[in-house]
Amino acid sequence: MPHMLDLRSPLKEELTAASELCMRSKAHWGYSAAFMAACEAELALNEDDLDRDAVAVAVDDRKLVGLAQVSCDETGCFLEKLFVDPASMGQGVGRKLFQWSLGAALRFGATEMIVEADPDAVPFYKALGCEAAGEVPSGSIPGRSLPRLIHRLRSKTP
Repeated sequence: MPHMLDLRSPLKEELTAASELCMRSKAHWGYSAAFMAACEAELALNEDDLDRDAVAVAVDDRKLVGLAQVSCDETGCFLEKLFVDPASMGQGVGRKLFQWSLGAALRFGATEMIVEADPDAVPFYKALGCEAAGEVPSGSIPGRSLPRLIHRLRSKTP
């Protein structure tokens, strides 16, 4: 029986499970416990995120299997989070969430979406049309740099 993947807004009571999913997804890349502990605050999803940003969860048979978060401000439109539960990787969940994220960025009026990615995720983002755009400091690990990518969006106006 094929899986039915639904994207929807997360419920407040799902914030803890969504944050745990982010941590499981990040840990999939083999980071140490100390590294993961340093990332915990940045990977957590909270009520302020739901009020301020566009956030979607991917649900397969009532199970949370992924999430995406897009924020826009005067400095740009950012893919804040895109995480897929390791058990659901390779099944199109990330691609579907990324497409949702591009739509969210367009709804915010953005002409490009900035992705500050885990180095291991760069091939995924490049396969979806992102271009390398330098590096940025990690928000969690002092002295660590992250790849910065940009996905140019088609605006609805000529």
